[in-house]
This record gives sequence, structure tokens and C-alpha cells, in this order.
Amino acid sequence: MREDTPGRQVPAEPEGDGGYNSGMAVFSYVIGGIVVWSLIGWGLDNLLKTRWLVLAGALVGIAGGIYLTMKHGLFTHRTGPAEPQGPGDDAEADRR
Repeated sequence: MREDTPGRQVPAEPEGDGGYNSGMAVFSYVIGGIVVWSLIGWGLDNLLKTRWLVLAGALVGIAGGIYLTMKHGLFTHRTGPAEPQGPGDDAEADRR
């Protein structure tokens, strides 16, 4: 933890592997949704003597995984700083 003011600690900002962690979270949400809802659909298929609920469950799982991913803000595109940081960073102005 870093300190900004005496007596108050601010959590250190994560460094580096945020993209990897976000990717694993997206993967977990989508695959977990598919597995759980497919199993629910399979169980309902066996109870109701149908054959299509497992596919419907998988589609609901995909939709739920994507919804959770969007709700947690993992689909946002992260870009670098909007303004140039130094004299050598102004590549856009050099092209004009």
C-alpha cells in the first residue's frame, strides 16, 4: 500500500497483468455459464422427455456470461493517455 497523506493509506494500483486477469474472467464467465445452464437444460430434458433444452441452456449460458462480462466492465477498450506525454510522443502532429 502506498501513502498519499499521513494516516491514510491508498491501495496500490495494479501493475501489468490486468489484461490477462480480465481475459480469464471473461473466459470463466462464458464457459461457466455454458456448463451450468447446459446441465440445467440437460436435467430438464430428462425430466420433460425433450431434446432441445440443453441447446437452449447453452445459449442462455452464453448470453449470461456476456451479460456478466459487460456488467463488470470487462469489454471496455483501454487505451493509452489521450494527450502526448513528452516532446517525442506527438506522432500525430509529425504526420501533418
